Amino acid sequence: MSWLSSLGPIGEVLRVIILVIEVLLVFNLMILVHEWGHFLAARWRGLRVEAFYIWFGKPLWKKTINGVEYGLGSIPAGGFVKLPQMAPMDAIEGESSSTEPLPLISPMDKIIVAFAGPLFSFMLACAFAMLVSWLGKPQTESFVTTTIGYVVKDSPADQAGLKAGDQIVRIDGQEIHRFEGMTTDTVRWNIIASEGKTIDFEVRRGGKDFPPFAVAAEWPELAQESQGGWFSQALETVFKRPPLREVGIMGKETPMVGEVQPHSPAAEAGLLPGDQLLKVDDELIYHRLQISEYIKSKSNQPIRLTLLREGKEQTVSLIPRLPDKHPADWNQPMVGIVWHATGERKLSYPGVWEQVSGAAKSLVSMIQKLIASNSDISPAHMSGPVGIGRVYYNLLQDPAALLQVLWFSVVLNVNLALMNLLPFPVLDGGHIVMAIGEAIRRRPLQGRFLEIVQTACVLLLFGFIIFVTLKDTGDIFLGGGSKKGGGTSQFEWLPKDLRTGTATPGN
Repeated sequence: MSWLSSLGPIGEVLRVIILVIEVLLVFNLMILVHEWGHFLAARWRGLRVEAFYIWFGKPLWKKTINGVEYGLGSIPAGGFVKLPQMAPMDAIEGESSSTEPLPLISPMDKIIVAFAGPLFSFMLACAFAMLVSWLGKPQTESFVTTTIGYVVKDSPADQAGLKAGDQIVRIDGQEIHRFEGMTTDTVRWNIIASEGKTIDFEVRRGGKDFPPFAVAAEWPELAQESQGGWFSQALETVFKRPPLREVGIMGKETPMVGEVQPHSPAAEAGLLPGDQLLKVDDELIYHRLQISEYIKSKSNQPIRLTLLREGKEQTVSLIPRLPDKHPADWNQPMVGIVWHATGERKLSYPGVWEQVSGAAKSLVSMIQKLIASNSDISPAHMSGPVGIGRVYYNLLQDPAALLQVLWFSVVLNVNLALMNLLPFPVLDGGHIVMAIGEAIRRRPLQGRFLEIVQTACVLLLFGFIIFVTLKDTGDIFLGGGSKKGGGTSQFEWLPKDLRTGTATPGN
């Protein structure tokens, strides 16, 4: 679909519209299947079904078929099946349209109907997981590695003595299997979820295991206060998420050339898109930033690159220099390589149980850290419909969009199933708890108090959705700006016969 961008502004607008429609279709599928589970279970157990809605709020569309009102709400967050014989939900679903007395149903009927929604979400997750295990999941080297690729200068990791090339074995005693991800065996999650003032890293360097490195959990540079006025600080308070823990390390990646700028040193040396860089002057390369730092100190000095092309190693020489045209404040030598966004990706074929259990463990670990007193993770780090939609929007632009969407949908549906089983009124788990209470008391839980509790919980739920939506919106509009130097369009390399010998600052 990227070809639409070549049509100019109109094509770009069409591309965005199509992506948004795709996001809505995928997101609504999750809601539809979940509510369909409630609907089918209610029909099976003989409950009266008054409405079946995707989303909440004032209907954008509705139609009554066989006594059931089907509709699409105006608030894109969830959905519901209106079952007046369950707990009172007038505050969120509207008052019952029937004036006839409703026959009582058993607590077991209520439990079955409430549990059916999460069950269908879980079944959908398993269906997606089967497709992922068959079609594969794209993974980059920096995602699956346990080796440090880059250490930020003067960061906590640098000050503690960690180095590029170190293989991380354990963090705070937890065995590590991957670098990125939110599961309990990854470097990223164990840094974010740590609770102490220091984080213990056990690493293997040069084949030798080292005693734990105590890395400071706080990085003062990340905690700098806003320098703006009161209005800017207020906006950040409302829209910006608190920073998560970082120590200044990135996973190992073999840099891959994405584009070679014409007439640049890289082009003159014969570098091609798809080349993977292995060494620079016989020094092993662990990350693209390592090359950038090395080049800074080699202006107009030859360097030798060892690269991998079509399975064979080759060596080329080039001389970094200042681009012939560049921003006025730019004074660093370059070679004219635009890095590939992800590097080489390989397909993995994780089993269904591995995917589903991994997603479940991630959610359980997240909930544990939300309630832990020493954890930096808070509700402000959670996402709602806008954040989820943004993830899908980005994944749908990936060259392997289908595979990425399938993988994320496994995680999302497992989360949807388990979150709805939490014993919170208005959630499915709350209905199950109330049904169990009804079975114990041998009479339904009714009365004004129950209605007040349900209404209060509805308000809390919508308040939470608004809260995380503000944070999701902040990620979009306050997520960060451009770095000094701008994009590659501000740099230009001239053919040899047009060079004057001195690079010219651009306008």
